[in-house]
Amino acid sequence: MKKAINIFSLLLFTSGFSQVAIGKTSVSNASVSLEFGSGNRGIILPWVTSAASVTGAVDGTLVYDIADKKVKYLKSGSWFDLTVDASGVVDAALQTSKVELPGAKMVIGTGGASDTTPGILVLKDTNKAMVLPKVASPHLNIINPSAGMMVYDTVKHQLAVFNGTVWSFWKPL
Repeated sequence: MKKAINIFSLLLFTSGFSQVAIGKTSVSNASVSLEFGSGNRGIILPWVTSAASVTGAVDGTLVYDIADKKVKYLKSGSWFDLTVDASGVVDAALQTSKVELPGAKMVIGTGGASDTTPGILVLKDTNKAMVLPKVASPHLNIINPSAGMMVYDTVKHQLAVFNGTVWSFWKPL
């Protein structure tokens, strides 16, 4: 609980800044909006009952769809699957009893609290990007990954997403 309060406090404190480092003291360069420190940890995407149920999503939105157990992103108004394998498993009991706070969000970059872009975590910069957590061979080194986890594999130089059962890997062409 203390860890959750500390993370929440960090998010509240950083809402007016254009660059945020988590798990390290600073970002690596000026083009970074959000960057994670090293370690065998990943970012867990928001769990949604189905991608189709997400209202107001904009292109670039990433979610973990618990209906079909897949990591998806929105492109040109359509949801695309980043999880090759459909055998995902998720225990949604953790969030089932919780009440959603539709106005809860964190904006990093321009706009701050007054920004109206839908989302939980909105990176609102026009010249900066998010750097995913970097993990060497996540399928070997993340001991207990959670469904919807995403990292950058530093050994294979590719995006890795976990659907609750298996890792899927994406390498640019």
